[in-house]
Formats: sequence, structure tokens, C-alpha cells
Amino acid sequence: MTHLTARQDLAAAFRWTAREDMHEAIANHFSLAVNADGTEFLINPKRHFSRIRASDLWVIDANDPDSCTGPDAPDQTAWGLHASLHRHVPHARCAMHVHSTYATVLASLADSRLPAVDQNSAIFHNRQVVDEEYGGLALEDEGARCARLFQDPSVRTLILGNHGVLIIGETVAETFTRLYYFERAARTYILALQTGRPLRVLSDEIASKAAAQMEGCAGDEAAFLTEIRAVLDTEEPEYAH
Repeated sequence: MTHLTARQDLAAAFRWTAREDMHEAIANHFSLAVNADGTEFLINPKRHFSRIRASDLWVIDANDPDSCTGPDAPDQTAWGLHASLHRHVPHARCAMHVHSTYATVLASLADSRLPAVDQNSAIFHNRQVVDEEYGGLALEDEGARCARLFQDPSVRTLILGNHGVLIIGETVAETFTRLYYFERAARTYILALQTGRPLRVLSDEIASKAAAQMEGCAGDEAAFLTEIRAVLDTEEPEYAH
């Protein structure tokens, strides 16, 4: 296999996403650039997240639609959204899109911003953007429109109104850590709303401070993925093959 470590890291992220019930079986996609300009990337075919192995991942070319065709090929939305990202957003080395429960509930609200109500949600303070113009399935035009929302490099979380969430990053570890904590933060916020009691929202000053303190913790992100892989190496070792 080419790009073995990259494949194994991404396969581990798929497996853990299934364990956390943040997936929709064969829908949704994770991608990871494998060349210098990001136009060649790994992506999942039509396979259940819980069964993805390193060798299952396709390498497709964002400049060649024919590279995403054939038996078991990723679906059209994989091409439309992820090829657009890797073509137009150089810092989107990795991209993860899901319709996880709490992120999608948040995306269904008239105000889909995630406020800083706890330490996890503070991670995303001034680092998120909401897509207010859902236009149907993420085919090529829709994917290009979404990619344009990532032009600010500080914004790496896109709440897709009426749709779900899209996270980008430099590595699998960074991107999956952000995805994991976004879903947990969204869960806390939605459950807090359900109490009907006033929210304790952090001030801009404290939320900004906390976000800066937690940003770019590459060592912690790498450790998180390493521990996920350690569990999978014992319980589901086939993910790495």
C-alpha cells in the first residue's frame, strides 16, 4: 500500500467515529491529501465506517473526475465536496464531514452558532462559520460554494445549516480531535438548552483566552489518535490492513 501511515490513521478515525455513533453507515466522507499541493487525496468508498480498512481507501485526483469512478467508488458528494476543498483550500489537508446527531441538531436551529458555554465549546470561539445557504446535495457547485467559506485560515469548523458539520485541519489527528470535541460540545449545548434555564455563556475575553490556550496542541492531538490506534490494534487490528 502507498501512504501506509496516512491510510492507517484515517482508517482508525473511521472506526472510532462508528464507535462514537457519529456516522451514517456508508454516507459521509473523510479525506486526506497525500501530495504537496493537496490535489491527490485518500477518501472512503461506499463501505460502512465500522468496516473501513487502510487498504480500502481510494486515492483520487481533485483535477480528474474520472479518478472517482468505477466499482465501489465514492459517491458524487464525495467528489463534489472533498475535491472542491482540496482544490481550493490549501490548508485543508484533511477534511471530515458527518451528520452526527448533536452537530446536526445544532445545524437545524435558526441560530446554528455554537456559543462558548463550557471549555469544550470555547475551542470553537471565533473559529467557526455557519453556512446559511444550504442548496441541496454537495455536488460540484455546492461543494465549491462551501469551500469558499474556508478562506479565513483561522476558521476550520463549518456548521452546515440544515445539513451537518465539516471540519478541516492539517492532520488526521488535528481534524479528528476537533470533530470529536465539536460533537461533545454540541451535545452539552443542546442538553443545556433543554433545561429551559438561562445559559452561563463565557465572556468574549475568557472564551478567546481559553480558545488560544487550547489551539494547536499537536502533542495532545497526536496522543489522542495514538491511543485510539492502540485500542484498535488490540480489538480491531484489521483496520490497519
